[in-house]
Amino acid sequence: MPLLVGLAAIAVGGVLGAGRRTFTVGLLLQVGGACAVGVAGFWTLAVGGTLGAGFTNALRPSLGVDGLSALFLGALGLVAAPALTFSLRYLPPSPRGRLVSVLTAGFLLVLALVLAARDPVTFLTGWELMTLLPAAVILVARDGDVAARRTVFTYLAVTHLGGVGTWVAVLLLAREGAFGTHATIATGSALQVGIALAALIGMGTKAGVMPLHVWLPRAHPIAPAPVSALMSGVMIKVAVYALVRVLVDWVGVLPIWFGVVVLGAGALSAVGGVTYALFQHELKRLLALHSIENIGIIVLALGACLILRSRGSSAWAAFALAAALLHTVNHAVFKALLFLGAGAFERATGSLELDRLGGLLRRMPWTGGAFLVGAMAIAGLPPLNGFASEWLTMQVLLRLPVYGGVGDGIAGAVALAVLAATAALALLCFVKVVGLVLLGPRRGAGTPGEAPAPMAAAVGVLALGCVVLGVAPGLLFGSLVRLAPWGANAPTHAALRLPGTGSVPGIGIAVLLVALTATLLLMRGRRVAAPAPGWACGQLVEAPLNWTSAGFTKPLRLVLEVVLRPRREITVRTEGGVVQEVTYQGHVPHLIDERIYAPVARAALVVAAHARRLQSGSLGMYVAYLIGLVVVLLGAARIGLFR
Repeated sequence: MPLLVGLAAIAVGGVLGAGRRTFTVGLLLQVGGACAVGVAGFWTLAVGGTLGAGFTNALRPSLGVDGLSALFLGALGLVAAPALTFSLRYLPPSPRGRLVSVLTAGFLLVLALVLAARDPVTFLTGWELMTLLPAAVILVARDGDVAARRTVFTYLAVTHLGGVGTWVAVLLLAREGAFGTHATIATGSALQVGIALAALIGMGTKAGVMPLHVWLPRAHPIAPAPVSALMSGVMIKVAVYALVRVLVDWVGVLPIWFGVVVLGAGALSAVGGVTYALFQHELKRLLALHSIENIGIIVLALGACLILRSRGSSAWAAFALAAALLHTVNHAVFKALLFLGAGAFERATGSLELDRLGGLLRRMPWTGGAFLVGAMAIAGLPPLNGFASEWLTMQVLLRLPVYGGVGDGIAGAVALAVLAATAALALLCFVKVVGLVLLGPRRGAGTPGEAPAPMAAAVGVLALGCVVLGVAPGLLFGSLVRLAPWGANAPTHAALRLPGTGSVPGIGIAVLLVALTATLLLMRGRRVAAPAPGWACGQLVEAPLNWTSAGFTKPLRLVLEVVLRPRREITVRTEGGVVQEVTYQGHVPHLIDERIYAPVARAALVVAAHARRLQSGSLGMYVAYLIGLVVVLLGAARIGLFR
């Protein structure tokens, strides 16, 4: 009942949000509805219950909520409630802002529809709407922006092309009667592997798995901050949900080599995403690339789950699945926090360029402090939630050589090295972000102040979530292990301890955090150093003389030059033989975009130009096309192609 009440509140809030006088009331109602959805989801997960509903008509749609979908509904509410609270002061009550509010409510309902769908028609309907509504939000919010329209076109083109894989997987599952049930498809059969590959391509595209990620770093940064939080925190996680449903639940035990393929896709996404993020100079684009990195970590754990399950180690396979799901929730929390924090910074300063920010922790202490917590979480620092789930993923990868063969052990060792490198690069990246955004002198114009109360409250709640899920991951982890139908004997607490080491209980960490917080509060009034302007040989230190984003990462860029192929352009302007100005421009191109997608796009444009000749304007020709298509389909049916 709370779930239905919450969804109804979101729907009614969306309708009220369309009115100028009821705009705020509508948003508040959506916040309450999101809270109800989150509570209902986590409660259903904790008690192990299920919810269901069916409708008897020609299409026979059915809805239901089990433990797995309840987890993702809980994450939806956990992210949506702060994002909508943030919107109270972020979205203006203008016609455009009201339309964004309505579309956001619809987006939330569609996400819930996909999670609750128990028949292929409902699932695919929700899946397509889940693609279209964010595009509509971006077009409304960026009305008149030509670059935004091009980005939306890229987003729709890539996700719909990848979506063909989703359609193929779902329709084949439906034909075999395996959609929504535990599959009886023969292990290792061409049909089973075909469904799994189609799902990996289609759902991996929506999740942002490399090399199918090209849309994500383009679309997420240009959306309004609350919608960016929902896209990165929830939408791509719904794709993870669908992938887990197919690979773990519906197609049965997959061959070992397929698990290695999934492991490789996760490794590529993790290290590729964080590497390109490190060389970004715009905050929201940097955060979007880190979403690819964290999706890679999730897929790493999922690949380990498939390998361990194929090897017969059901307990550790359930542990691996739980690690993947825990990182899914953790990433939803800290990534929503970071996107909302970036939105608050943009609202206060008018820029998201790292080199134009600085000193925001002193001017926006609450928002900056919450952003710092999110940065520590995504960097995998204890005792925050990012560390907890990455640690569990490392534990899983360490088990591959023990329970698998030689090839599995090598794959696990490589994946473990990739995960360690990813964690190190993520830490380096957010040292850069924190140093340039929160610390140091103010670089841009204006004097930003603290964010309004609703925005500050939203990031504060999410920061608290990062701490709670980091200090006490067991609150969620035990329920996650039980989600796997074979996971009754999976390790939960004992496996968190390495041989020869001790274990620190969560209550001890909590006490330490409270003591540290109290100490910082007591020392707050004791100024040990007085801030003063920078000085350099009698001249004030100006912003260009400080560290820059490009300068901070230059050593690593030189080390990786052979792989990244950075580009530089130096322009010298002279007058009368005297150098007046030297301009240096450098950037790291995305090789996957340039080497794969750009040639494909050019070829598609050439084909489209030739295909345009078919558009003759003659009704007779169009009828002839239809007749020819019918003849081809009848011939294919005659030879049994559709059997």
